[in-house]
Amino acid sequence: MIKRRKSIWPDFSFVKRYRYKLIIYIGIIWTIFDIINELTGFQILSFQQSYTPYDYNGVRAFILRELIVLLMSLVMGYLLVLKLRRIMRGYPLWLVLIAKSCILLSAAFFMNFLMHFAHSMIILQLSLGESIDRLLRDGLHSFWLFQKVPYWIILFLLTQLIIEVNEKYAPGVFVDILMGRYKEPKIEKRIVMFMDLKDSTPIAEKLGHQLYFKFIRDFIYHLSNALIEYGGRIYQYVGDEIVVSWLSSHENARKCMDALIEARKNLQKHNEDFRRRYGVIPEFRVGIHVGDVTVGEIGVIKKDLAMSGDTMNTTARIRSACSELNQKYIVSKEFLEVIDLKDWQTEDLGFIELKGKNNALELFTLKI
Repeated sequence: MIKRRKSIWPDFSFVKRYRYKLIIYIGIIWTIFDIINELTGFQILSFQQSYTPYDYNGVRAFILRELIVLLMSLVMGYLLVLKLRRIMRGYPLWLVLIAKSCILLSAAFFMNFLMHFAHSMIILQLSLGESIDRLLRDGLHSFWLFQKVPYWIILFLLTQLIIEVNEKYAPGVFVDILMGRYKEPKIEKRIVMFMDLKDSTPIAEKLGHQLYFKFIRDFIYHLSNALIEYGGRIYQYVGDEIVVSWLSSHENARKCMDALIEARKNLQKHNEDFRRRYGVIPEFRVGIHVGDVTVGEIGVIKKDLAMSGDTMNTTARIRSACSELNQKYIVSKEFLEVIDLKDWQTEDLGFIELKGKNNALELFTLKI
C-alpha cells in the first residue's frame, strides 16, 4: 500500500497558509497606502480639505498611527478572508461585496476612534477621563468621521474583487496573467492528472438534474481541497472531471501521489454525509501521465491559461482506460520513472492500446 507522507504542518494546510499570507499582504499593503497618504498629504478619494482633531506631524505620533493602522488592517483582513467568508458562503457576490464593505467600514470607524484615543493617552498624556471626553467631543465632528469614507469603500471593494479574481483562476494563475508570463506560449514538462466521478451516468439518472449538480459540487469541493493542499494547479473543471497539474520533478510527483491519497481520504471522511444527503457514496477514477505541455494565454473578452499537447490527450485516454480495465488509478510508465515507486506499490497492466494513439502505452495500476 502507498501511504501519504505526513505533512510537517499537520494542522496548517496549504489553504490556511495561503489565506494567512493573504491577511498579512492586506495588512501591509493597506498600511503602505496610509503611509503614502499621510506623508504626501494627498487625500486619495477624500474631500479636498482634511480635518483631524489631532496632529500626526511628530515622529512618535506618526509611528503610533501606522502601528494602529497595521494592527487594524490585519484584523480587518482576518475578518474579510476567514470569518466573513464562512458566514456569507452561498450568498450572491453583489450582496457579499456590500455586506463585507459595510462591516469593514464599521471597523474603519472604530480604527479612527482608537487612533484618537491612543493619541490622547500616549502622545498628549491625558488622563483616561480627559481622553474619553476629548474623544466624545471630537466624535461629534461628522466631517472628521466621514472624510475618508469614499477612500475606504473603494479600497475595500477593490481588495475583495482582486481576491475573487485571484481565486477564480487559482492561486498564482492570475499573477501569471497579470505579469504576461504566458503571453507567448511556453513548453513545460508537467505531471498531469485527470480525475472524474465513477459511474456518473447512473448516479445522474438516480438523482435528477438539480440534486446531481449539488452532489457534483460537494464531490469536487472535497477533491479540490486535497489537490490544492499539495500544490496542484487546477486547470479546469469539466462536469464531474478535474484536470490538475504540477511541474515535473520527483518532489512534485510525490505531491501528486499525496494529493491522490488525501482526496480519497477526504471523500471517505464524508461518506456518511453523502449517504444521508444523496443516498450515494462517490468514488473516482484517475489517470496520470508526464510529458511536455504547451501553456499559453488565450481568449479575447475572457482570458485564461490554456494547456494543450499530446500529454493532455494521453492522460485523458489513460483515465478513460480505468473503465475498460476495471481499475481506479492508472499511471503511465513515464510517471513511475519520475516518482520511482517500489514494485509492490504498482501492478503492470502491460502495453495498452489507447484510442487515438498509434503506439501502445505501458500502464500500471496503483495499489493504494
